[in-house]
Amino acid sequence: MDTKTTIAAVASAMSTAGIGIIRISGPECMDIIHKVYRSKKNKKNIMDVPTHTIHYGFIYDGEQVIDEVLVMIMRGPHTYTGEDTVEIDCHGGILAMRRVLETVIKYGARPAEPGEFTKRAFLNGRIDLSQAEAVIDVINAKNEYALKSSMNQLKGSVLQAIGEIRSKILYHIAYIESALDDPEHISIDGYGESLKNEILPLRENIQKLLDTTGEGKLIHEGIKTVIVGKPNAGKSSLLNLLVGENRAIVTDIAGTTRDILEETITLHGISLRMIDTAGIRSTEDVIEKIGVQKAKEYAEDADLILYVVDASDELDENDFEIMELLKSKKAIVLLNKTDLDIRTSQEKLQGMVDAPVLAISAREERGIDLLEGRIKEMFFAGELQFNDEVYITNVRHKAALEAAQDSLGLVLQSIADGMPEDFYSIDLMNGYEELGSITGETVGEDLVNEIFSKFCTGK
Repeated sequence: MDTKTTIAAVASAMSTAGIGIIRISGPECMDIIHKVYRSKKNKKNIMDVPTHTIHYGFIYDGEQVIDEVLVMIMRGPHTYTGEDTVEIDCHGGILAMRRVLETVIKYGARPAEPGEFTKRAFLNGRIDLSQAEAVIDVINAKNEYALKSSMNQLKGSVLQAIGEIRSKILYHIAYIESALDDPEHISIDGYGESLKNEILPLRENIQKLLDTTGEGKLIHEGIKTVIVGKPNAGKSSLLNLLVGENRAIVTDIAGTTRDILEETITLHGISLRMIDTAGIRSTEDVIEKIGVQKAKEYAEDADLILYVVDASDELDENDFEIMELLKSKKAIVLLNKTDLDIRTSQEKLQGMVDAPVLAISAREERGIDLLEGRIKEMFFAGELQFNDEVYITNVRHKAALEAAQDSLGLVLQSIADGMPEDFYSIDLMNGYEELGSITGETVGEDLVNEIFSKFCTGK
């Protein structure tokens, strides 16, 4: 990437709003703002103002006033990109933002590529690659826990955890290489056993990080929650209640829901990707059969199954078929319509399924608050803590940790097999580089470009 050029982009949403932000970064940004900015009385030279100050004035294209603005001056290296940076706060209309951006580009900047501001921050050493990826996670966070986790990574929690492991691996690489180069002065007799005692806790630390990937995925992507049950059990009523609006058609006619309806909701900081499915029953209706088959497929792939049972109806073979779907899956049974005459009791259901049974009434909005506690217990051991906890939420990071774990395992195997010490060094280096790919110290240009191409243009 050409970091010698000066880039500019709209850093706020390109839509009607109170304020729009145009960001400029690069070696010529001060010259550009000097050409297009004038203070109210045209007495202030913007080139002479202190760094990290805000100034009121106008953006001009020649003698034409483009907009009334506030201009923030930030000189490097103490900026997001590490370069001289200017941010222009203009009016938030689409046309106003576009005209200001066009003027800045006219006088020397070029349009920024997606993620180029953050890429420059990475290349200039302001942040590591895991922090850069956390930036987009912060932007895309859909719940409180996802935001906290991403902010932890943005502050360098992953960098610190990986850095500690890499530094210990590097010490042993350097020791072995030095001993091989100078065997007269550095002895490696019996080094394999002492190295084994060092590698074992390192592998434990990596495994602890890997153990968080399941929770990390659920925190960021949400819990894929499939609602199943017989027709007219109240599945769609439950979805409407959780969503807070009538998204699913609700009637007294069994089999109304035939296709899949998806919604994302947040229950006290936990995201649930809710999927309402067709009622599961034996039917001769071709279209309904397809819906029933889809329901079973979605249940098979679910993180959580909510099985809705009609308390006012007797259990039948359709219920027993659904109970088979719950085996080996995380599930919660919701005994609905408990405001009516009870024909299926909570006690009876609890004796038939290996899952918690909650008595609810979707119509009277009772019992829904119990879901949150149950879900936390199932997926997050009751609570989520973010004080010092590191959650691995990135698939790329998980793959690199697994590869590093395998490399350290090969070191232990070489020690057990009595292999020469240079074998240790090869696998130690592989593990070191795999971990380095997480923080960006050992990645190629193609991967960097791919990561930042997923960013929005102004970030």
